[in-house]
Amino acid sequence: MHQVIHTGERPFSCGNCGESFTRSGSLKTHQLIHTGERPFSCDECGNSFTQAGHLKTHKLIHSGERPFSCGDCGKSFTTSGHLKTHKLIHSGERPFSCDECGKSFTRSGKLKTHKLIHSGERPFSCDECGKSFTRSGKLKTHKLIHSGERPFSCDECGKSFTRSGNLKTHKLIHTGERPFSCGDCGKSFTESGSLKRHQLIHTGERPFSCGDCGKSFTRISHLKSHQLIHSGVKAYTCDQCGRAFTHSYSLQSHLVTHSGIKAYSCDICGKLSAG
Repeated sequence: MHQVIHTGERPFSCGNCGESFTRSGSLKTHQLIHTGERPFSCDECGNSFTQAGHLKTHKLIHSGERPFSCGDCGKSFTTSGHLKTHKLIHSGERPFSCDECGKSFTRSGKLKTHKLIHSGERPFSCDECGKSFTRSGKLKTHKLIHSGERPFSCDECGKSFTRSGNLKTHKLIHTGERPFSCGDCGKSFTESGSLKRHQLIHTGERPFSCGDCGKSFTRISHLKSHQLIHSGVKAYTCDQCGRAFTHSYSLQSHLVTHSGIKAYSCDICGKLSAG
C-alpha cells in the first residue's frame, strides 16, 4: 500500500465525481460528502463530522486545549498539522504551486481548490437554488442563508454569524485589537486577508485580469463585477420604470430620480447621496 505513494497510482475512484484515492478507506470517507452522512457527533454541541479524528479535534474547542505551540511566536493550535502549516508563515515557504499561473500555497488543499478557478469546475451545488461552489464547506455555509440559521453568537452584543471565523473577527471590534500590520506603512487590520489586499497598494500588483479586455484588479470580486459589462447581464431592475442595471449601486443611484429628492455627488468618490 505504501508503494502507491511513489508510483502515483490511485486505484480507488469515486463513482459520483471521479476523484481517486490510494486507499479504500479514504474513498469511503470521501463518499460521505455526496451522501451527506456525518456519523460522528459532538455530545456537547451536536456538530457532526465525517471522520472520528475530526470530531476529536473539534472537542478541543470545548476543552480549550491547544497542545501544539509555535516556537517562534508562541501561537498554539489544536492539531500538529495546523502548527506545521502556520510555521510556513515564518519561513516564507509556499511549497504547493499552480502549474498554470504559478501562484503558490502553504497547503495542498488550497492549491487543489485554486485549480478549480482554471477548470471552471464547481462540484458542490445547492439543491435549493442551484448555486454551486468549489468547496463543500462553502456550500454548507451557503445553506444557512436558506435555513436562516446563524449558529455563532457574540456573547458581548448578541450579534450572530453563519461562520465561527466571522464571529472571531467580529470580536476584535470589542477588544479593539488589529493584529495584522503592514510592514510598509504600519496600517493595521483585523483580518490577514484585509492586510494582504492592502499590501497590493504598495506592490502595485493587480492579480485578477479580465480575459475579454485585459483590465486587471486587486480583488476577484471587482473582476467579477467588471465582467458583467462584457456579458451584458443587468440583474438589478427598477420596479418603478423597468430600467435595468449591471450593479446594485447604479440602481440605488437611479432610484433617487424617482424619489424627487435632490442627490449630491461626492467630488472624491463620485458616490451619490440624498440632500
